[in-house]
Amino acid sequence: MEKAPPEKSGSFASKVGSKKNDKNAGPIETGLDSIDLKSEDTEAGEGGEEKESLDSTISETGYSPNILDEEIDRFLSTLSTIEDKLNPPEVPEFVGIFLKLVESKIARYDSGESSAKFDQLAEEDRSFVDAVNRISKLTNALSVFPSDPKTTMLLNRTGSVLQQAMSLFEEEFRTLLEESRSSDSDQNVMQTKHPSFNSNHEPDHCILQDADQTVDNEFPGYSPEFLSSLKRIATAMISAGYETECCQVYSISRRETFDEALSKLGFEKISIDDVQKMQWESLEGEIATWIKVMKQCTTVLFIRERNLSESIFSEPSISRSLFSNLTRSVIIQLLNFAEAVAMTKRAAEKLFKFLDMYETLRDLIPSIEESYSECLNELKSEASATANRLGEATISIFCDLENSIKSDTGKTPVPSGAVHPLTRYTMNYLKYACEYKDTLEQVFEQHQKVDQSDSDMDQIDSANMNNDQLTTKRSPFSVQLITVMDLLDANLDAKSKLYRDPSLSYIFLMNNGRYILQKIKGSTEIHQLMGDTWCRKRSSVLRQYHKNYQRETWSKVLGCLRDEGLQVNGKVSKPVLKERFKSFNTLFDEIHRTQSTWVVSDEQLQSELRVSISTVVIPAYRSFLGRFRQYLDAGRQTEKYVKYQPEDIEAYVDELFDGNPTSMARKRT
Repeated sequence: MEKAPPEKSGSFASKVGSKKNDKNAGPIETGLDSIDLKSEDTEAGEGGEEKESLDSTISETGYSPNILDEEIDRFLSTLSTIEDKLNPPEVPEFVGIFLKLVESKIARYDSGESSAKFDQLAEEDRSFVDAVNRISKLTNALSVFPSDPKTTMLLNRTGSVLQQAMSLFEEEFRTLLEESRSSDSDQNVMQTKHPSFNSNHEPDHCILQDADQTVDNEFPGYSPEFLSSLKRIATAMISAGYETECCQVYSISRRETFDEALSKLGFEKISIDDVQKMQWESLEGEIATWIKVMKQCTTVLFIRERNLSESIFSEPSISRSLFSNLTRSVIIQLLNFAEAVAMTKRAAEKLFKFLDMYETLRDLIPSIEESYSECLNELKSEASATANRLGEATISIFCDLENSIKSDTGKTPVPSGAVHPLTRYTMNYLKYACEYKDTLEQVFEQHQKVDQSDSDMDQIDSANMNNDQLTTKRSPFSVQLITVMDLLDANLDAKSKLYRDPSLSYIFLMNNGRYILQKIKGSTEIHQLMGDTWCRKRSSVLRQYHKNYQRETWSKVLGCLRDEGLQVNGKVSKPVLKERFKSFNTLFDEIHRTQSTWVVSDEQLQSELRVSISTVVIPAYRSFLGRFRQYLDAGRQTEKYVKYQPEDIEAYVDELFDGNPTSMARKRT
């Protein structure tokens, strides 16, 4: 025997109806039978007719919009207090009227009537959103009761109206989000082409004011009123169960906006193949843009994008997820470019841009740790991996300097013993590279394992280090730097042997040695890496070259001015004396003729050489001339053999190392 259905509890209508004599009470609810709840597809042209019908219904029943809102809120409160969820309540008449009122507003918004646009009255917009929220709550509240024909009919109706409202909200949400992008193309003036929430407010500014400037303070370009409207719509959609649709619209729109912002900054998507094919001059420009964009994103755009998502979405988990997904896709795009650059062919001129990119990524990783809880490990891993590849490429490029030095095996000596192009190139390269000293130290420390037994380490003479340095392990980068210097020294030593004149080979070694030492002393970074001990040793080597030059060049000249061998049987031999003066003149003429064409570009070194020559030669010549000139016959014989006065010697010495072959010839004419 079937049980009779349980008796329904007293409806909200009966509770309100008991107050029919109260002037402030609404009319008696008669249930769903008294009003048609079927959804009607209203064409745009019928909006006025429907409005008149709805106004007539509201007039007949005595319900105003405000009263309807209050009644719906009370009905929702009553539903929440019903403990017997098996007994569906009676649905009051005003529910149907309320649904028709909301549906009518949707139709008016869709029709584009001038008096029914979202941009007319902010208060009306808020009222409509609140009404949709009530329908959402009503749907959720009724769904907990068992299905019966009337409840099912009402749920179908509320679901239909809610879906219409959500479609409208979705379109309006998209339109509002795109206003910022359209304002950018209209040169900072908001010109709305589609009726939308709050378009009567002050115009917003675009994301970028100038392609040559960084993003301005107006990014992302929404006024407080726009943000308020966006937040109301997002909250309504999420409450109604349309979170996926809302988030999808937001994500697509913001990503398109961000792509436009990157484009304004000059960054475009470039495939790996295109990067590989680009000429270095073009790629260098792209790298500079990439660095600017990466810094702009991490210091400005991402921060404001996070603030935007937090302003629109009240739920932190949603705002964090949207922000993380958007910025993650942007970062991955930027990292892909860096990966492609790291894959390009190695070349010495790329070192500095690679280091700039490495530093940019190195600084990005801490900001990831601060901002990205949703995908922290993944992003940090991606950024670190890309930085590692750039670091490996940097080491490869820097270490290739060794091969450049080793492969410079030209057999033609540099004219005049001047500084070799290899020396200039290597030292200038090291000077600029060591401006990145801390970064190179970090890269080598992370990527290069230094084996203490490695042959390169064995090449470092312990004399290069003082006692403290001997007990302190050198950094991998300083080891590499010393290796390069040792290779350069060995190469220059080999090149010095290309000169037939030993004196010129020492001039060559002095020129290059002094150039190297001056470059090191002029760079705080290189000097710190090489150390004072290394510099003192190099100075000592230079002094030895100087001594070798003097011995090789002037020992024969000074030999002509010795007393030994001048006397025969206790008397000065005139023939021997004449031969001595003659030999001196010949040797000095040859030295002046040859070495005045040699070049010593460092003024201090040039002065030191001349002073040292004059200090040795002039006193010896003056003394020799003073003691033995009397033994020559006065007149033509003296003029024939005494070709130079001490003052002449000093003048001619000052002409040495000028690179000028005609100085003596001009004086004689």
